[in-house]
Amino acid sequence: MFAAQAEHVAAFLESNAEKFRKGEGTGGAADSAGMALYALELAGHPPDAATEAVVEFLLKSQAKDGRWRVSGFRPPSEASSFSTTYLAAWGLRVWATDGQKERAGKAADAARAWLSGAKANDTEDRVFRLLTLDELKADPKDAAAAAWELLKTQRSDGGWGQKADMPADAYATGSALVALHRAGGLATDHPAYARGVGFLVRTQLPDGTWFVKSRSNPFQPYYEGGFPHGKNQFISSSASGWAATALALACPPKP
Repeated sequence: MFAAQAEHVAAFLESNAEKFRKGEGTGGAADSAGMALYALELAGHPPDAATEAVVEFLLKSQAKDGRWRVSGFRPPSEASSFSTTYLAAWGLRVWATDGQKERAGKAADAARAWLSGAKANDTEDRVFRLLTLDELKADPKDAAAAAWELLKTQRSDGGWGQKADMPADAYATGSALVALHRAGGLATDHPAYARGVGFLVRTQLPDGTWFVKSRSNPFQPYYEGGFPHGKNQFISSSASGWAATALALACPPKP
């Protein structure tokens, strides 16, 4: 199943390689491009002409202020230029060819400059601001401040909410814990992390998933992807991925 997903992503990039190379991209723009490269790295996919073309698109689609702008508004996972910038910066670092590395380095410098003055407004922003600061090797003081900004929004029940006026859920909680551990240096045995784990354990459903209600306005015909929760399955799938990752990080390593 894992290999099939990687093959699907690779085929998508190959079939659209010329559009990427010209800077036209596809639906989802830098969001789709960055996430696709991220998936291929996880799968151990080798560099090829298609990944080079996607890098070319990322180099051409960077905004003048240094960020990569989110292409749509499907919160929380496609609504923040912080997350788009993180995925683009990651993709350039990992996939740029020798002939692209100089331009990729300049793009990273521009993104770092934008990041120094950009303000986060919700949990998605705070999570990916912290991750991007770490990815771009920004000033450690800035990363520490961003980690504290995220940590102090933890709720009394141990979770995080997507926005200040929303209850805690697995998407916000899982992503916050992963970012705080991987980019903020928060140990998995820290009391705050333990409280977050407690929230995730309490809210997991018997089928192993976590339910999160969608808050995106649907503009495409609904299709059944096979994950539980019907029209809420896509955000619930993402939430379950973040939650499972946060829990896995807290598990002791097996021999």
